[in-house]
Formats: sequence, structure tokens, C-alpha cells
Amino acid sequence: MLSSRAPKPLVIRAIIIFFATGAYSGYSPIIPGTAGSVVGLIIIWFGFGPLWRYSPPAAIVVFVIAFAIGCYIAGRAEIIFDEHDSPKIVLDEVLGMVLTMFGNPLTPIWMLAGFVLFRIFDIVKPYPAGLVDRRLGGGTGVMLDDIVSAIYANIVLQIVWRLL
Repeated sequence: MLSSRAPKPLVIRAIIIFFATGAYSGYSPIIPGTAGSVVGLIIIWFGFGPLWRYSPPAAIVVFVIAFAIGCYIAGRAEIIFDEHDSPKIVLDEVLGMVLTMFGNPLTPIWMLAGFVLFRIFDIVKPYPAGLVDRRLGGGTGVMLDDIVSAIYANIVLQIVWRLL
């Protein structure tokens, strides 16, 4: 017999949906990926930004842990939504936006630039971003294509920041 303190499947499902949809931003009727990226900006401003300023290594460790958990959540959400890389799953955009801003100035203008760059790379999916999702599939594929796009956006931001 299960303990009465064991989590209920519906509670676990609700938690997975909450995180996978970026606090339900993935239910936006238009541009859910962009809505998820906005959630990423909020998380940067209030969470990762202060942590990055305090301890860049700690921010990286937290990000890696969040990414690993995100792969699991995205994979479970695909099963719940019965759709590969469902538009409702925006956790990849949330963490992609966070990665875009690592090591870059966290001022409104730079965050806007990072947002625009990340959205462009996420939509265009330059090599190998599109390939990663198709080859790996599952939650890892869902998450990694946006990580590749975020790396491209981060590099462009780093170059522009150093040239200005």
C-alpha cells in the first residue's frame, strides 16, 4: 500500500505542465515561444542575474541542473500533450533565454538585444540546432535545439559588447 504522503499522479502532472509551459505562458494563443522567452527574461532579472553577479560558477551549476531536470520535464510533457516538441512546451525557450544572457550585460537594452537575437536563432534554427532535435528526439532534443540557438545568440552578444 502506498503511503498517504506519496505524491499523487495528478499533482506530478500539474507540476510538469506548469514548468514545461513556462508558468502557463506556453498556452499563449499566439507566439508561445516568444511568451516563454519573456518568462526567461523575468527569471534572468530576478534569479540568474543576481546569482551570476554573486557567483558565476554557482549560476552555471544551477543552470546545468535546471537543464537536466528540464530534459526530463520536456520529455514527460511530450507524453502528456501527445505531441513531439509541442508549442506549449516553452521551458526550452525559458532556459535558452537564460543561457543567451550568461556573461552579457544585464541591462534592459542588452536584454532586449539578447531577446531579439535568441528569437531569431530559435526560429531560423541554424545548423546544428534543427538537426539536434531531429536526431535526439524526446526531452533532450526539445531542450538542446534551443540551447544551440542560445549559444549562437550569446556569442553574437559577446562580440558586439566587446566591439562597442
